[in-house]
Amino acid sequence: MKSSLQAGVSTTAAVAIDRERTIDFMGEKVRVYSTPMVLFDVEVICRDLLLQHLDAGENSVGTRVELDHTGATLMGMKVTMQARIVEVNGRAVTFEVSGNDGIEDIFKCRHQRFIVDVAKTEQRLAAKAQKAGLA
Repeated sequence: MKSSLQAGVSTTAAVAIDRERTIDFMGEKVRVYSTPMVLFDVEVICRDLLLQHLDAGENSVGTRVELDHTGATLMGMKVTMQARIVEVNGRAVTFEVSGNDGIEDIFKCRHQRFIVDVAKTEQRLAAKAQKAGLA
């Protein structure tokens, strides 16, 4: 981790709500940004922010999410997401993320990620795969 990784670091990103990001189970007239895709986009913005402050060979994995998805965003709209690091505790990093579709706030989220050494993670997972009979 670089010394630049600290509380207060933030970023903003825009997400276009295309067909793949919407629900389909209520028909074409009710295609709105799906909660699973909100979560996916939260993970992406937080991981991308972290990568700017990690050393070579480091990455991160999501470990916890508290998500309130409170507004419906129509297909074709754009969501502006803001992510801010609120706590760094060793390798554990906590974010607050929010989204607005230009008309209303649509979600608030608290997300935690854990910084990992990719090579060590590969070794740990290879050992687990062997124990599971997958290797």
